Amino acid sequence: MLKSMTGFGRAESTRGETSIVVEIKSLNGKQFEVNLKISPLLKPYEFDIRSLMQQTLQRGTLDVSINIRQNGATRPVVINTDLAKYYYQSITMLANQLELPQGDMLNVLMKLPEVVTPSTDQLTKEEWKDVEDTLKEALTDLDIHRQDEGQMLKSDLQTRIDNIEQYSLKVRELDPLRKDRIRQRLEGLLAEHVGKDNVDGNRLEQELIFYLEKLDISEELSRLENHLRYFREILKDEDPAKGKKLGFVLQEIGREINTTGSKANDAGIQQWVVLMKDELEKAKEQVLNVL
Repeated sequence: MLKSMTGFGRAESTRGETSIVVEIKSLNGKQFEVNLKISPLLKPYEFDIRSLMQQTLQRGTLDVSINIRQNGATRPVVINTDLAKYYYQSITMLANQLELPQGDMLNVLMKLPEVVTPSTDQLTKEEWKDVEDTLKEALTDLDIHRQDEGQMLKSDLQTRIDNIEQYSLKVRELDPLRKDRIRQRLEGLLAEHVGKDNVDGNRLEQELIFYLEKLDISEELSRLENHLRYFREILKDEDPAKGKKLGFVLQEIGREINTTGSKANDAGIQQWVVLMKDELEKAKEQVLNVL
């Protein structure tokens, strides 16, 4: 199983005159981060809401909105009429002194501080249970989207890893020819500058072996093969939260590809190394979205 961190979930429930709407948008992120927009009535339950989401979603950057409405409107508010009257008297007196038109006084009063405040009513246990159930439903919807997105990510990652493996096989095919060319080039240079009869064959063979060992890439290719196999094993793992682990393995894959390219000293092999690097970068971009 593979899950993406990207997705959207929505749920809505209604009981009597009260309706609850939950919307969750998830994007990739290194940790668990939540931008929570909730009704004032839900402030006492903020910790429970965050805890429930973290248990389900584990990682990602989330935008969460939870609204409680009654009769199509937001939860009732309280109008402080005494404060509104005080504001009205003060504004009227000031307007008369300055000989200014009073205009739409009610609209002005409604925007002044503390005139309109949220209701101090608290949710009943039944109402909180409705909110919790609706949140769980939205989380389930989001999780389904994450799974669907994860399947596409898995398919793409498998393609990238398969391509890297095919290109590494091409490198293996070219490696013996590369060694022969290096040997021939060195022997030709010695014959040209020193003379073939002046070359100690045994010493030359020892130096060639030493030089070719420094340029040998068989260990890098073997480790690369092991990393690719391990990457596939992680993809098959039942644990859905494996994005970080996959990222670490890709770093090791990149290290072996880079070392192969630097040691190969061969134009033909370098072309395949470039293609492997291209596939690796595409895989890294996709892994950033994996849970």
